[in-house]
Amino acid sequence: MSEPQSPDEDGTDNSAHYLRTVTEMAERRRVMAQDAIFSEGGVKLVEKGTRIDARMHDRLVRHKLRGPVDQHLTVEDAVNSAYLQQQAAHLLRASHLPRLLAQSLGGSARLVAPLKALSLTPRIAFKLTVMREQLPDLFTHSLEVMLTAQYLALASAIPDEDCNRLAAAALLHDLGVLHMDPVWRDASHKVTGAERRHLVAHPITAMLVVRDAQVYGPRVEAAILEHHERMDGTGYPRGCAGDAISPLGQVLLMAEVVAAFAQKYSDEAFQQLSLVLRLNHRKFPKALTAHVLALLNTTGASGSAPATQTQEQLQALVHRLAQAFTQWEQAKAQDGLPREPAARAGPMTFVQERLLILERALIEAGMQTGALQHLQGDEVDLSELSFVVREALWQLTSIVNGCERRWPAELRERTDPQALVVARWCNWVRSIETS
Repeated sequence: MSEPQSPDEDGTDNSAHYLRTVTEMAERRRVMAQDAIFSEGGVKLVEKGTRIDARMHDRLVRHKLRGPVDQHLTVEDAVNSAYLQQQAAHLLRASHLPRLLAQSLGGSARLVAPLKALSLTPRIAFKLTVMREQLPDLFTHSLEVMLTAQYLALASAIPDEDCNRLAAAALLHDLGVLHMDPVWRDASHKVTGAERRHLVAHPITAMLVVRDAQVYGPRVEAAILEHHERMDGTGYPRGCAGDAISPLGQVLLMAEVVAAFAQKYSDEAFQQLSLVLRLNHRKFPKALTAHVLALLNTTGASGSAPATQTQEQLQALVHRLAQAFTQWEQAKAQDGLPREPAARAGPMTFVQERLLILERALIEAGMQTGALQHLQGDEVDLSELSFVVREALWQLTSIVNGCERRWPAELRERTDPQALVVARWCNWVRSIETS
């Protein structure tokens, strides 16, 4: 595995955002300094035995600390193995996805078994406590990813030792979010371009945190690093593809998607997930996709559902989708560039390849891009079409995000003719996001 670096200038465990989150937690949970906290230069910042509170944030953030801050802290009622088992049992009773997983297996014992063997170092337990207290939805998501990953592992006949590794990776995969700017938790705020690097970096941060614990091993670290990769190479942070993604990483990336859909789209999650997996089958491991689709079939996810938009609203979305392909061809023709860009690793080739992949996926879903605006159907057909079109529009945004992440300088400066074409098209896609 390569050696990615965390983007935090002050160290993975002492970022300003993490320090803010810890000190805010300390206003509600007793957090104590079990050791004195020193700056790297030897200045004592916090005396041993001091209770931490929000007022200490400014004092700590002004200094580069000697060692990770949570190495010196304890918190009351910290997360432990027994608590994780208790919360998992609650989700298996009360949450739709975990309940479905247990029903499919004929019981929940095998889903929670790895938690009994899970090792939590004091610092890892502290971080999970921060997540539970400050980001409770993320804590629940991590548990649901763990249960989903165990289901997929059992369906794939993965050995018990790797099931235990997968449980650790799933539970800890989003620790990097604790170090992200809270603006990411504001659904109304759109962050684009170079600012997205913190989102892209959170798997790296989580991996480095887990590596520093020195108890989980390289396979757990790799799976955490890979939980946003995709089989076709369109994921992040490294853009790995196919077998370059570890077996545990493949299970974790699939479990993350399934759990995220169940949490975000509670009313229509399983129908939408079924369509997304079929529309994007190149992005996900084939065997694992088959296990998920088989599970979803037991819910009637492929059956009817009410259309979520009027036919007029849907036609407007379809028009935007069709126009995106037309805009790309027009943008190339406007600057006299060839229909097929030269085979080089640049932004134009990237967009061309991704649009071709999206077009093939739409064709496989029964939609010809040249005839998108003439699609009609009954209520069930329109409901399915609505899901497919929204997913395709999201894929357009994903292509733009990928360009801006890989070639920020070229798209900003626009000195290269091909970069100019891509920048114009990206701007157009951004404009329809807000229109």
